[in-house]
Amino acid sequence: MTDTHCPYCALQCAMTLTPTAGEALPVTVAGRDFPTNRGGLCKKGWTSAELLADTGRLTAPLVRGDDGELHPAEWDSALDLIAAQLERIAAEDGHDAIGVFGGGGLTNEKAYQLGKFARIALRTSRIDYNGRFCMSSAAAAANRAFGIDRGLPFPLTDLDTAETVLLLGSNVGDTMPPFVSHLQGARARGGLIVVDPRRSSTARLCADGAGIHLQPVPGTDLALLLALTHVVIAEELSDSGYVRQRTSGFDALRQSVSAWWPERAETVTGVPARSMRDLARRLAEPGSTYILTGRGVEQHVDGTDSATAAINLALLLGLPGTPGCGYGTLTGQGNGQGGREHGQKADQLPGYQSIMDPAARASVAAVWGVDPDDLPGAGVPAVELLQTAGLPGGVRALLVHGSNVFVSAPDVSTVREALGRLDLLVVADFFLSETAKAADIVLPVLQWAEEEGTMTNLEGRVLRRRRAVDAPAGARSELWIMAELARRLDAPGVWSLDPSEVFDELARASAGGRADYSGLSHALLDLGIEAHWPFPIGSLGTPRLFADRFAHADGRAKLVAVRARAQQTPSADRLTLITGRLLEQYQSGTQTRRVSELTEKRPSLVAQLHPATARRHGIGEGDGIRLSNSRGTVQARAELTHDIRPDTVFLPFHYPDGESANLLTDDRVDPHSAMPEFKRALVQLSAV
Repeated sequence: MTDTHCPYCALQCAMTLTPTAGEALPVTVAGRDFPTNRGGLCKKGWTSAELLADTGRLTAPLVRGDDGELHPAEWDSALDLIAAQLERIAAEDGHDAIGVFGGGGLTNEKAYQLGKFARIALRTSRIDYNGRFCMSSAAAAANRAFGIDRGLPFPLTDLDTAETVLLLGSNVGDTMPPFVSHLQGARARGGLIVVDPRRSSTARLCADGAGIHLQPVPGTDLALLLALTHVVIAEELSDSGYVRQRTSGFDALRQSVSAWWPERAETVTGVPARSMRDLARRLAEPGSTYILTGRGVEQHVDGTDSATAAINLALLLGLPGTPGCGYGTLTGQGNGQGGREHGQKADQLPGYQSIMDPAARASVAAVWGVDPDDLPGAGVPAVELLQTAGLPGGVRALLVHGSNVFVSAPDVSTVREALGRLDLLVVADFFLSETAKAADIVLPVLQWAEEEGTMTNLEGRVLRRRRAVDAPAGARSELWIMAELARRLDAPGVWSLDPSEVFDELARASAGGRADYSGLSHALLDLGIEAHWPFPIGSLGTPRLFADRFAHADGRAKLVAVRARAQQTPSADRLTLITGRLLEQYQSGTQTRRVSELTEKRPSLVAQLHPATARRHGIGEGDGIRLSNSRGTVQARAELTHDIRPDTVFLPFHYPDGESANLLTDDRVDPHSAMPEFKRALVQLSAV
């Protein structure tokens, strides 16, 4: 038996894998008692063994031939071809003509090594990852308010005793079902408040006196939060002692929200002014209160400001760092936290250190055995990296690891076109994803239960991923692939194939950074310790941040004044499209769409519409519909429900090709985080 963690979301539920003999699946899956999941798993976790026996598994490199088709190849010839192409492109157009795109599902070891590989083997600044599409606005808001970015700055079990939980823009009932057990205390006290344009499975938890569901106009969370802050200040509900002693910037914040009285906010959000006042008063009551945000708040062009407004409200109420209270944001991808800490992001070195900081450059370069002056500077964020591919100044070659951008990128038809312009597209994956199908070279890599490593969950808890089964003979670790390419490119540095040795190097490189792992090792984690970073040498970790001070030089949190932007509004012939996840599916669906038990309920794209909207357009239950805007067109079947606003349509984003919701989404980005506008697009609806 092997104790490990689920291959899906950042809850990282604990599970035990037991080998089978002569059965269809190589292991059986059992939930394991652990603070985040308490032995429970969702449908995705229970069926995860199916991935290990899938007949579509890649077992040999694939190289596109002169006939335009992908053909099996030997590893040496595939890697020789990649190295030769990369050297040619770098010689012709410079090192920044080569790009790397990573993923928030990679282990810490692979994420770290990928950043190192980009900067000292490829010598390129052009690296970013799909976490830019997930956590970047939440991270930017936390960094400027607190000086540090950890999704939950407290253990998840702290929520168990909460009396009030305000949950904005997250449907944990579908995305992280075991999380719901931590909301039962608030539900029992009538204190679960869910803000969502849909009556999602999480919003339905508020029924029968368990709480309140607010259903604002999509994209108006910032106005709602400004109004709540206005009420807290106007009615003197704030924790004045906390604000005075532990924050700065109150006067500017007070001035910035002065115009957002609830009646004005009601005209923008559609939420009754009385409900806003009642909510503000509930949040200010003495007791255990938490404010949590998710992607529905953050995946907007004002996502950083919206998350900042939620933090401002939490600070006024004295929540962060106060026992039994807090603010947090719910990381989505399995290693979304660790993936953004150790070098995949365009502007970061390991340990969440800035690549433009001379001291950090010197420290990390010493670990890598290179001159800090040889390290590149900051690169460009994901949207720019992808959409300028093949254009002057953009990359000519792109290496993709752990991401399926042909489904997950905004305005995805533009991205598909851009990657088609590349001289070389290399994709490392274990299945032939939609992005891999378009690649020039595909490299088969290891799956979750075939590799050793670590993951960092939504609490900042570092966890061990353990190997339970042998990989197919033709698949290789990405650590091996990077080492082989580094050797062919005559790269400096040490390129270990042992994940524990790579982690030890990661720990040294992170020392002194905000995400300091220097006191950790695989051996220590194997003892079963609770390892919340920062975990510098000699420490016992930091399960709860902010008890004494925030991470800014003066120890105070910053209240940052933000302002709501004007936006286009829906009309009789245009609806607001919102996107999200289904209970049975995960991200781009590369894994979950292969599990029959998960796909049989919704094998194709289904759009949620309000019955009144459907009647207006002559659409009935199950009818074919067309959604379109200037970026693209999508066809789906209609599901009629009163759980959605009449001015809104919902699409899940897991489906490929012509069913991709991201054919319609907007690639405009937040000015602070470069997060695209995934959660709001105007579309026209018609019957098919």
